[in-house]
Amino acid sequence: MPIDILMPQLSPTMTEGRLARWTKKEGDKISAGDVIAEVETDKATMEVEASDDGILHKIVGEIGTDLPVGSPIAVLRGKDESVAADYTPTSKAKKPEAAPAPAATATVAEPASANVHETVQHTATLSSAILPKFNTSGATHENTKHQTRNTRVKASPLARRLAGQQNVDISTVVGTGPGGRVVAQDVLSGQRTAGAQRPISRMADTLVKLTPMRKAIASRLTASKQTVPHFYLSAEVNMNALLEVRSQLNTHLESQKIKVSVNDFILKACALALKDYPAANAAWNADSTVQFGNVDIAVAVSIEGGLITPVVANADQKSLTSISTEVKQLAADARAGKLKPEQYEGGSFSLSNLGMYGVDDFSAIINPPQAAILACGAATERAVVTEGGIEIASVMKMTLSVDHRVIDGALGAELLARIKHYLQTPIILVM
Repeated sequence: MPIDILMPQLSPTMTEGRLARWTKKEGDKISAGDVIAEVETDKATMEVEASDDGILHKIVGEIGTDLPVGSPIAVLRGKDESVAADYTPTSKAKKPEAAPAPAATATVAEPASANVHETVQHTATLSSAILPKFNTSGATHENTKHQTRNTRVKASPLARRLAGQQNVDISTVVGTGPGGRVVAQDVLSGQRTAGAQRPISRMADTLVKLTPMRKAIASRLTASKQTVPHFYLSAEVNMNALLEVRSQLNTHLESQKIKVSVNDFILKACALALKDYPAANAAWNADSTVQFGNVDIAVAVSIEGGLITPVVANADQKSLTSISTEVKQLAADARAGKLKPEQYEGGSFSLSNLGMYGVDDFSAIINPPQAAILACGAATERAVVTEGGIEIASVMKMTLSVDHRVIDGALGAELLARIKHYLQTPIILVM
């Protein structure tokens, strides 16, 4: 009998997948273990393997389609087997909630004038109902001013609404309705009084379909800000000593083609600080907290279409050079869509660094169920006061976002202070 190939769950958080590519076509001979398709998940692009031998009888899922886990994507048949023309694959996916009824189309008409009869149809669509509010030309502010001035002009309600949407000062429009009343057609025709400025033209709005990854990011981070009681702790770090040690270390490692980054030092400092304060190396778990036995640091990596956080496991036990090599490989795999689930799942703490983009400081959103994330900005030169006077130093700002259910203010402050201590005593990090 035919075998249904279903959308697999390729990660614990995956609820749907987008078919990115078919590597086999209908009629191809398939062996168990053959890669038949590629699916874009909430984390990466993954390969789908056949679990049985046979012939690829029919492809059900189209490229670019988002399908729930458990829904059919193809049908496999035996070599000499025939499949009924009316055969329907079996779905094990959850039935989606009923979509809301489409918005009704309303017709709005104004009384006819001597020469003009206006009938304007309005269909409730995203671009007409929502996007005009975000006019990059400043229409929101201008519309408010126009509405105030429009109260002194004889105009129909529809004409006023159209003038506001098109950023037109209705007092400059020549009215052709009864008694010089401005009607919708007057606004649309564009005829203005002498000396009136033309309305600012608007570019067309574009709707961009969300990728599965972007959907997951939106869902998780919205839930985090709504349910996790964030609080923030900030500190400044004198990076002079660290930059000097890094320079010397990279000179020594040049023959090995290894180059340690500032981010590698920060990651190692976070790992050692969490080892010193195990109560902060924890996560929220409904009616309890989980204190992790390992220090696993998740590193934010920007990739096309989103963000992913591959994990450096047991970071407190690894050398700077090992961390550097591993992070570079994880980042390369992430950008190539080759990360395996075990490489980006879990993590007891997260690190996000935007210093390379010239960002001075920022606050990051906690990635549940983790209890904290450190955000680091750029190290910039400035004058600082020391015991011996004033000197020029490279100063980096960092902000620790903390889940108050797991980490109290004092513990968070101690953790941040210990991270700062390690960064300002970099010799410890290379031992």
